[in-house]
Amino acid sequence: MKTEREFIIDVLDYLGKLDYIEPGSIPDIDLYMDQVTTFMDSHLEHSKRYPEDKILTKTMINNYAKNDLLPSPNKKKYTKDHMLILTWIYYFKNLLSIGDIETLLGPLKEYYFDKEASRNLEDVYERVYELCRRQRSSYVKDIINKYKAACEVFPGEEDEKSEETDYIHKFSYLCLLGFDIYLKKVVMEKIVDEMRQEQAKKGKDKKAEQ
Repeated sequence: MKTEREFIIDVLDYLGKLDYIEPGSIPDIDLYMDQVTTFMDSHLEHSKRYPEDKILTKTMINNYAKNDLLPSPNKKKYTKDHMLILTWIYYFKNLLSIGDIETLLGPLKEYYFDKEASRNLEDVYERVYELCRRQRSSYVKDIINKYKAACEVFPGEEDEKSEETDYIHKFSYLCLLGFDIYLKKVVMEKIVDEMRQEQAKKGKDKKAEQ
């Protein structure tokens, strides 16, 4: 049974291995499907829950293209912009529905995919990556502080920590994390719903003009 200090050290060690794919690590050359899945598996290995889990499979990528989440490859090759879109799909798919992700990424593809303007998809990715990187320490502190708060609700002598106390600490901690995720998820869904309404209105306005 881990002490509170051991538990925190273990969480910090795990969090230290997780990260966005760094912008500079994404190849500038076009890749075939097998190269795409290999790249994603190697760069997101630490985010797997179980060793046998797959980050992205050929079937997943083909389905994303069929559902208009991902632009079709060019002669079976995927560009750097494809890789950036796939990375966002990977992170959002555990939080939002496929329909929500389509709504969220639709304008991103329209404005920036395969564009040579000063603000292109790579520029957006780099800026978002840097934004998340700067916030990382505050995220980690919050995760640790929530565990400390959960332990304080059911205090006990650390040297005499029982299985029951260990369980109630972890249960309270997971409730805190879960409620935090729930609040953020419903806010994300609310914003996506508003985006969907705006996109629908824009579509109707365009049809009216024709």
